[in-house]
Amino acid sequence: MSVVSTDPLVAPEALASAPRPDHLLVAEMIQPGSRVLDVGCGDGALLRLLIERRGVDGRGIELSQSGVNACVAHGLSVIQGDADADLGYYPDDAFDYVVLSQALQAMRRPKQVMEDLLRIGRRAVVSVPNFGHWRTRLQLVLTGRMPVNANLPDAWYETPNIHLCTIRDFVDLAELVGARMERAVALDATGRPVRVNAPWWFWNLFGAQGVFLLSRD
Repeated sequence: MSVVSTDPLVAPEALASAPRPDHLLVAEMIQPGSRVLDVGCGDGALLRLLIERRGVDGRGIELSQSGVNACVAHGLSVIQGDADADLGYYPDDAFDYVVLSQALQAMRRPKQVMEDLLRIGRRAVVSVPNFGHWRTRLQLVLTGRMPVNANLPDAWYETPNIHLCTIRDFVDLAELVGARMERAVALDATGRPVRVNAPWWFWNLFGAQGVFLLSRD
């Protein structure tokens, strides 16, 4: 998600390093000083944010070697691993929070991954892109092609996403695995929160992504 500023005093490199709105929201949901595992941590941007702003004891697991290399280059404690296969090796309650940011849709077994998140961590913070957003629906209806947009940037033949879902789908999955939803926020395409008291169908239509704080029921 890009960040645009009209302030001439803001340098381009500062814009490039500005935290993503969903990352800031994830950080807000995590208590300072907690033990955190970031699953599918990518280049470590979120993990760095949590360490710097929330003072967490942060660890990460990432599938790509390039992502691991980027994390290690920034001094982060990250190992290479496949969340679909390797989360089962983590003991129960090993962390206060387990974070899965914008990665559930790339998992082969999302239900099993969700169960592992809630087993490994006392709480889980999960963010998902919303395939039910009105722009995505409109693009699919008008063009007859799989949508390409800010939240789904890759062509269908190149995307790592294999289990696309809507916000409503995710809520149903959370209920299925026995998760208690402590907090839920939908963000629009600009990264601003969608109206808090809106019903699920409203979030499902106008939320570009959802961020959820979960615990075991």
